[in-house]
Amino acid sequence: MSNTRQADASSPLRAPLIFLLVMALFVLEGTTRNALFSGSWNSALTILNMGLISAIMTLGVNMQWGYAGLFNAGVVGFLALGALGPVLVATAPVEGAWAAGGPRVLLALAVGLGTLALASQVWKRVKAPLSFLLMPLVLLLGFVLYRYLFDPAVMAIEANNSASAGNIGGLGWPVLLSWPVGALFAAAAAWGVGKVALGLRSDYLAIATLGIGEIIVAVLRNEEWLARGVKNMSGIPRPVPYELDLQNDPGFVAKAADWGMDASTASAIWVKLLYAGLFGIVLLALILLAELALKSPWGRMMRAIRDNETAASAMGKNVKARHLQIFVLGSAVIGLAGAMMVTFDGLLSPGGFNPLRYTFLIWVMVIVGGSGNNWGSVLGALLIWFLWIKAEVWGPQLMNLVTAPLPAGSLRQHLLESAPHMRFVAMGLVLLLVLRFAPRGLVPEK
Repeated sequence: MSNTRQADASSPLRAPLIFLLVMALFVLEGTTRNALFSGSWNSALTILNMGLISAIMTLGVNMQWGYAGLFNAGVVGFLALGALGPVLVATAPVEGAWAAGGPRVLLALAVGLGTLALASQVWKRVKAPLSFLLMPLVLLLGFVLYRYLFDPAVMAIEANNSASAGNIGGLGWPVLLSWPVGALFAAAAAWGVGKVALGLRSDYLAIATLGIGEIIVAVLRNEEWLARGVKNMSGIPRPVPYELDLQNDPGFVAKAADWGMDASTASAIWVKLLYAGLFGIVLLALILLAELALKSPWGRMMRAIRDNETAASAMGKNVKARHLQIFVLGSAVIGLAGAMMVTFDGLLSPGGFNPLRYTFLIWVMVIVGGSGNNWGSVLGALLIWFLWIKAEVWGPQLMNLVTAPLPAGSLRQHLLESAPHMRFVAMGLVLLLVLRFAPRGLVPEK
């Protein structure tokens, strides 16, 4: 029996069939109008686009966990850093902000990084017990100098046109250039985190990354000079046309009429199709690179380290350096997804970076799809995101059906009001079923 199950799990038709089933759900959402599906291509494409972005997030997590066994519980932090890329690169410069305190902020950040570097060198090169005295002194003096430079500059920037701006602004460059910049932001943070935390045991690494992710999000919420904090940053440029511009284009209006649609519906669908094309190209390119890397000697080495660190270390492999390498690469992919997401939304809202959505749900996608399998991660992302969105609609319908025999009263009312939260129950149920009947995921690693 076990051999039969293993053969079924490794069947070459398994992945294509499941992908066709998932695609059928999106087609039903776009074409069928009933109690389960909206019958709107606008809705189907919106879910698909966020599913594609989620698939890129899961690829990053799968690189860290599926390739190297690194448990990153701070996905939301690296995603938020990536989302900062379009704000600092693609948005228009804020008049007067740079003159108010830009150079001084850069000098303060340089002082902060220099202080950390100097403290590290003191710790490495100065012998104890003198190092125990010098390193705290270096950190203290550096911190005082950093705050002396940083605080007045930030206050000046936030006071500049505070009603509509109050932030440093961007460079006004093309928004597509901001995507790799967002990936670089996340990669730089991952390098710093990895240098400190990757020496920890796996459970301590999870705790460390969880805390660091929350710190990053807290910084974005509170540092208004950077991206307006909780005031949110809107008007982020996009790489596709605006719907209103298309609706004012006589040529597009004529084509929409030929398609049998009004200009408003056609423009919304066309913009989402363009986004889906862009996201799909990026996703396929990442999968191609990830597959080539996984099947190379480097990929076989990473999996050998994942399966037995002691044996790999005994064979001369630098385990910590390889862990740092894959941690940075995976975080860069997560940051890229964050930049794409904020471009799609046109809004950076630090308050919306919820660990439940951007850490727990991403991990559910990886586990359900198949850890260690890039295509499985993509499948898990598309399927779980579709169910996550539709569960909010299906939950009240199911609860209404289940509570129909109950008499009208506080109990039935409470159950009906709690029905939109059925998505949490649904995700837990899906995860339990997959772990029970397909412990290695729907498309397991080969």
